[in-house]
Amino acid sequence: MTDTLAAYRKTLPYIHDWVSYKVWQLRVPGVQVAIGYAGEVLFEEAWGHADVEAGRRLTTTDLFRIASHSKTFTATALLLLAERGALRLDDTVGTYVPALADGGSPLADATLRELMEMGAGVIRDGHDGDYWSLARPFPDEEELLALVLDRGQKVPAGSSFNYSNLGYSLLGLVIAAVSGTTYNDFVREAITEPLGLRNTGPDWDPTRADDFVVGYTGFHTDRRRHRIDHVDTRAMAAATGFHGTAGDLVRYFSQHVIGQGALLSDHSKRLAQRKAWSATDDPADRGYGAGFVVDRIGGREVRGHSGGFPGHITQSLFDPASGLVVSVLTSAAAGPATLIATAIIELLDRAAADDAPGAPVPDGVDPATFTGRFANPWGVTDIALVGDRLLEIDPAAPAPLESPTRLEVVDADTLRMTHGNRFGSIDEDVTYSRDADGTTTGIRAGGGMSLTAWSVPVEPPAVAAGVEA
Repeated sequence: MTDTLAAYRKTLPYIHDWVSYKVWQLRVPGVQVAIGYAGEVLFEEAWGHADVEAGRRLTTTDLFRIASHSKTFTATALLLLAERGALRLDDTVGTYVPALADGGSPLADATLRELMEMGAGVIRDGHDGDYWSLARPFPDEEELLALVLDRGQKVPAGSSFNYSNLGYSLLGLVIAAVSGTTYNDFVREAITEPLGLRNTGPDWDPTRADDFVVGYTGFHTDRRRHRIDHVDTRAMAAATGFHGTAGDLVRYFSQHVIGQGALLSDHSKRLAQRKAWSATDDPADRGYGAGFVVDRIGGREVRGHSGGFPGHITQSLFDPASGLVVSVLTSAAAGPATLIATAIIELLDRAAADDAPGAPVPDGVDPATFTGRFANPWGVTDIALVGDRLLEIDPAAPAPLESPTRLEVVDADTLRMTHGNRFGSIDEDVTYSRDADGTTTGIRAGGGMSLTAWSVPVEPPAVAAGVEA
């Protein structure tokens, strides 16, 4: 039986190397990654720059805007209030936000649970959502209510899934009304401070401006990235305002694992994490619970949330049964946060799989004598240790396990390709060239072609990130 934690630990060095390549390949200005398991943070790393133009290297404590991760904090706050008997999830929103009834909105009769599950039919961002393009400030409470009262319910409550930032912003008003304090103060006092999340908070914090990561535009309309200023999300903090770090998010989501942590009861966790709706007409597709995205990666059930803020794309995923948690934060529009988080889970699952094809590295053989990155004019190849087996992986592919080749040790300088795509060179050998001190200089692999040992080049920050110098 595979020792899961040991398999994970063996694979973390390759995860580091693979992410390093993706950051360079995709010219992402900055990336944070953290991985946890069974309540322990196993891995926490940062790549790139927090501010490219200033040359400020990114650290694991620099702050990203984590956007819709905020909804998980809002749902958690409501569940805490429900556990304390301060509200019921089947209370109507109008009970706590009387302006809805006063304005004649049918949303006054929607329940808190329906808003939490995105089933109240609330319009997504209003009929003027250009604050997302920073064409104007995010709404204050008065404008938020005006956006909701202006044809704010597009379909009847309970009829369909409709993701809504305005709906979660209304829940922020509910939390303030019930708690007798501001939304921001309540989530600090009830969640982030008790958990010791020193680098997580509900909105832009100008007192820590120097700790925030600069966000950048994407490549979809320009060949160069441009920096984006931070803004306060005001009355929409409950939907999208939060900032945080990957490490803090792993610690936070570890509290949502069933049977782990003391923040919420397991009953409340199950209420939040069960699928209420599917995102498409296919009931097997990813969906939504009460503040948590419900999905599968391979055979693994995962929960969590993504986040999209001007200049920041983020993704956190956790397995509520096993306690595996992955958080990836990126500082660019269209940043590859979901791609990286999904790949990490797939690599860890492959590492721990009892039925993986191929032979483990024999006892007494140091796999480090084989692992490395190699390149020729046709591409880049990684020889990686994933669990206790060696794989040949293309790091330039969208996913590391898109088309891997299993490798078995033949002798001290030879591997055999045993399992994989037979359009390649299965049943042929990978032979190593080494210099006098044993350092690997290259390999001869698929098609008998030579590849030279290679590493990601060190480039000036602006060039590496694709921003204006």
